[in-house]
Formats: sequence, C-alpha cells, structure tokens
Amino acid sequence: MAAPLYNIPGSTPAAAAPAAAQAAPKARTVNEVLAQSQVEAVIDELERDLVGLAPVKQRIRDIAALLVVDKLRLNLGLAAGPAGSGPSLHMSFTGNPGTGKTTVAMRMAQILHRLGYVRKGHLVAVTRDDLVGQYIGHTAPKTKEVLKKAMGGVLFIDEAYYLYRPENERDYGQEAIEILLQVMENQRDDLVVILAGYKDRMDTFFKSNPGLSSRIAHHIDFPDYTQGELLQIAERMLEGMNYRFGDGAREVFAEYLGLRLAQPHFANARSVRNALDRARLRQASRLFADRDRVLGAEDLTTLLPADIRASRVFAAAT
Repeated sequence: MAAPLYNIPGSTPAAAAPAAAQAAPKARTVNEVLAQSQVEAVIDELERDLVGLAPVKQRIRDIAALLVVDKLRLNLGLAAGPAGSGPSLHMSFTGNPGTGKTTVAMRMAQILHRLGYVRKGHLVAVTRDDLVGQYIGHTAPKTKEVLKKAMGGVLFIDEAYYLYRPENERDYGQEAIEILLQVMENQRDDLVVILAGYKDRMDTFFKSNPGLSSRIAHHIDFPDYTQGELLQIAERMLEGMNYRFGDGAREVFAEYLGLRLAQPHFANARSVRNALDRARLRQASRLFADRDRVLGAEDLTTLLPADIRASRVFAAAT
C-alpha cells in the first residue's frame, strides 16, 4: 500500500490490529465471534430503540453479518485482498432530516469497534464549516484536526455535498475532499467515513466527485416515517421526558401529524420533538396561570388535548 500523502497525527498504520483482537483466541464459528464481540447486543438495541426503518435495520444486520464472516475468513487466512487492505467500510446515508441517520451512525461505530474494525468506536459528527477554511491555508489544518479526532472511529459528515461548490472558483472545499480521499483510501483500517444528506443532492455530489463515490462501499437510504410511526416516536419521546398524553390528546396529536405532514419543511422525528416541546410550553403556561392550585404528579406530567390543539397548524387548516 502506498504511504499516505496526508499524515494524520494519532493515526495507526493500516496493518495494525487492536491489541484485544490479537490476544483473543481465533473464532471458528459465527456464535464464537458474536460471543467475543457482543455485537449482537448493539443490533438488538438498534432494533428496540428505533421505530420503523425496517430496510435500514436489515442493511445494518447484513453489514454486521458480512463483517462477522470476514472475521472468520481472516482467521483462516482467507483475505479478500492484498495483505493489510481491510474491507472498505465507508458509507453513504441518504434521506430527509430526522430519519435517524446520526443515531444509526453511532450504532454503526459501536458495531465496528466491537468487531475490531476500529480502535475506539467513537463518532465525530461534522459539517462543511468544521472542515473548510475561509482563507488560503486554513482548510488543510482544519480538516487534519478533525481527522485526528476521528481516527480510530467514525467520521460522520452531514450535508456532505456542501463540501463541493463548483460555482465558486475561490472555494476551498475541494482541498478538504482531496485530503479525505487520501485518508479514506490509505487509512481505511483506522477510520470509517459516513457521508450523509438528501438523496438527490448526494447523487449529484457523487457524480461530480467519482473518486469519493468509488470509495463508498455501502449506500443506505433512510425512508420517511409513516404517520403511525411518528405517533409511536412521540409516545417514546414523552415517556423519556416523564410526560404522557392525557385523555384524547393522543388522537389530537395524530390529527396534528396528518396536517403537519401535508406542510413543507417537515423533518420527521425532529419535527415531532419540536411539536412536543411547544405542547409542553403550552402546558406549562396553563399550569402557571393557576397559581394557587396544588399540582400533583398527574398534572405535571400530562399533556391535554388543548395543549396540542393550540398549535398554529390547526389554525392554518381552518
């Protein structure tokens, strides 16, 4: 393998394996790999914690299965490529906002770490502003610093297409892309890069940057949530905040979702959280207005239909 053109401090040579993986006895069955790595627990958490996303969960299970089998092949000396060149694990996550891309990226980092494909298993999430400088000479240090933090884990670049701005001749995003290309190829055994964003924009981005596209092994599309799934997400969010829907409030929130889905700029689970936060504000104002009333746990944890129906979404629909 050619030496990296961009030396990232804190990185590990591609051929180096985690010490724990070197010390562990070589597994010969799928169950032995699963027992040693405990990776199945992460997959079970993903299944349990995320509503919907059936095709995404299946792809993650498929990738995990591939990595487990790859471990067994490696233990028998059946390398899939030249010595020191591990599998390409860079990914593209496409979908609308609020569809769980960052959450799945965090779980993916855990899976890769437990199977020994990255040393640390942490996730570093960035956007263009974290990588690209405004002046000559600023981009390379910024990009290298981010890569240094991400080494041994997963680098998640949201709205990655903003790195490339062909309409601006003085834009420095291309320099960041060139550094990423080198690191993705030459240090792929110590860093996994996940590029994320809207599908149509990502498709255009990859057409304009074939070098990046050729390094992406796994393309995963995140579907929008259905109205029923969004209602489940809302109930889980409320439970996590020690709130609940009171009598009739769940039905009103379902009505709210039906109206909000028809409006522009809907951001799936993100919009659900924002709607619940506003409902909590209305509940707080309602309780605050009755200053002499003794408030019990039920009062403080229950959202009433009026707390939701006061939304401007209902006013706009009339």
